[in-house]
Amino acid sequence: MLGRRRFLHTAAVTATGASVIGSADAQPLSPDLPDPAGTTPRPRNWDEPIVVYPDPTMEAFDPRFKKYLSGIGPCRRVYTGAAFTEGPVYFGDMHCVIFSDIPNNRLLRYDELTDATTIFREPSNNANGNTRDWQGRLLSCEQRLRRVTRTEYGGDITVLADSYQGKRLNGPNGVVVKRDDGTIWFTDPTYGIEGDIQGIRGVEELPRQVYMVDPHNGRIRVAADGFDEPNGLCFSPDLKTMYITDTGKTSMIRAFDVGPDNKLINDRIFHHFKNGGISDDIRADMDGNIWSAGGWADDPNFNGVSVYSPRGEPLGRIVLPEIAGNLCFGGLWHQNSVLYIAATASLYQFPVNTRGVEL
Repeated sequence: MLGRRRFLHTAAVTATGASVIGSADAQPLSPDLPDPAGTTPRPRNWDEPIVVYPDPTMEAFDPRFKKYLSGIGPCRRVYTGAAFTEGPVYFGDMHCVIFSDIPNNRLLRYDELTDATTIFREPSNNANGNTRDWQGRLLSCEQRLRRVTRTEYGGDITVLADSYQGKRLNGPNGVVVKRDDGTIWFTDPTYGIEGDIQGIRGVEELPRQVYMVDPHNGRIRVAADGFDEPNGLCFSPDLKTMYITDTGKTSMIRAFDVGPDNKLINDRIFHHFKNGGISDDIRADMDGNIWSAGGWADDPNFNGVSVYSPRGEPLGRIVLPEIAGNLCFGGLWHQNSVLYIAATASLYQFPVNTRGVEL
């Protein structure tokens, strides 16, 4: 747990600012090409304060990305000491971020006002992804019990989904709530039943699919299939497109049109990761760009958050010293323009010049 730090507490660097690959009139990069390698960041002590802006952690590959570079905000590591962090969700009414420490079987709470991180819930049933519904309640993917739950206002736990057609779910991973109708969408890969670190070793009873829950009657149906390991998911700002990551043998982000009655149609590849890395979880900003937490590539410059245009073109990256698993937008005073990144043992905070559109 970290004590109180100054607001501008972040890391020491010797670089002087974010760079742009190519000239100012460079052509946009193709979504079919491998992600750019980027520039290797200089060594950085994440426990020392700096006042170097713009923060060189963020790098632009495409001139269109320059407007998202915040000139007055550093990337800070606000907490470290977890085993593997995931699932950050922002609670503005509680000025905090709740996030998972999966192997340690707990949910943590970072307070923006005190800069302290405390235990929110322990045990958490190896919770992975978290979000809020549009009534402000916490939704969690509990891998240990292979279910999606909702925490009620009084603290009681309601099970939203734990089976489909009489068979147990594998281990729900990522979850989002559609803002126009409150439907709950979640992915169901097998990471929680493959061993005893993220959950409990178990038998796969269902295909690895994406599900939707109707909040009015509790009915669950398959929303999308054909995945190796479905993982992160989010909607576009206009709710007309759903993006879903596949972190299996072939890593990619798939895109679907959201048709009548929430049917997902026109399945296509939004971005294919040809450098060996993966996109874990994703969020959209107000311009329809997709912010992707990832890593696991041979090139450590891929560790962090990569950003893609609505056409799947790589625009830029935030390079971190740890593999990023998940992210969310928040910020008590900043209109949802602070990015929180769960990366391996830590939680990072980075102001950006855009606003997120999902919880």
